[in-house]
Amino acid sequence: MTVGNGREDGASLFMDYDRESWRALVDATPLPLTELEIERLRGLGDMLDRDEVETVYQPLSRLLNLYVGAAQQLWSAQRGFLGSQPSQVPFVIAVAGSVAVGKSTTSRLLTALLARWPHHPRVELVTTDGFLHPNATLIERSLLQRKGFPESYDRRALVRFLAQLKAGRREIGVPVYSHHTYDVVPDGFQVIDQPDILVLEGLNVLQHGLTSHGRTPRVLLSDFIDFSVYVDAHEADIKRWYVERFLTLRRTAFTKPGSYFQRYADLPEDQAEAVAAEIWSSVNGPNLEQNIAPTRSRAKLVLRKGPDHSVRSVRLRRL
Repeated sequence: MTVGNGREDGASLFMDYDRESWRALVDATPLPLTELEIERLRGLGDMLDRDEVETVYQPLSRLLNLYVGAAQQLWSAQRGFLGSQPSQVPFVIAVAGSVAVGKSTTSRLLTALLARWPHHPRVELVTTDGFLHPNATLIERSLLQRKGFPESYDRRALVRFLAQLKAGRREIGVPVYSHHTYDVVPDGFQVIDQPDILVLEGLNVLQHGLTSHGRTPRVLLSDFIDFSVYVDAHEADIKRWYVERFLTLRRTAFTKPGSYFQRYADLPEDQAEAVAAEIWSSVNGPNLEQNIAPTRSRAKLVLRKGPDHSVRSVRLRRL
């Protein structure tokens, strides 16, 4: 059975689209971003050019635009029924995926594209890195080597932020993370003030998570998420991208004074590659296998990348 040119298995929750059929959904819609803007949004190692944006992300932004518009109409109808005062309820889009898979680029790009559509010009991006426990806390709890695993995050603070956001609270302070110092910035905050859309990017945004007693919490992150995107690829490709990115950072960001990883800047190429591979095998790989990849089936949409970082197919959950 087909939907447009998308493949639909009658027993599946998803519909699958290749690049051509996905792009054809909004082929006539002009791209609102310039080449310079695309270049600025591109992450380290990502394959992102005008064709990739027009083929994959422009149709996705249009689909999200439709979801947001429908949600705004529903909220308006409910306020009218209840006789309540108008209040802004942000539409929350979660973007999940492994380290080095390109979810940060996807999040930045969607933030830029969504802000160009009518009726929701105020779009904010928040990364869950800011909700990591500070390094001092992780060291105290013997969790520094498990940074990025679910237990390394202050889940209560993240749920509290989303609850306040959905309740219409003004000027919410969100903690900020520095990849330079590899730690949460002391007294550093990003202020979120009732955006139309919030893009929430992170490794574990689609996980149920467990309490300290090993139980499923009564309130889940998914309770506050309106749409979710999972950026996917074969693990062998993601590992290669991670190692390549590590080697590039070794020659650039790691050399800067104050960098947490400065000790790796002077390593010979082969030793640096071995260190990156070891970090992947001991931390990022297990986190992907145990915690991140199992959440893929919970996403409303999956972007499947090929070895060159370009999206090869799109999988969309049926309504």
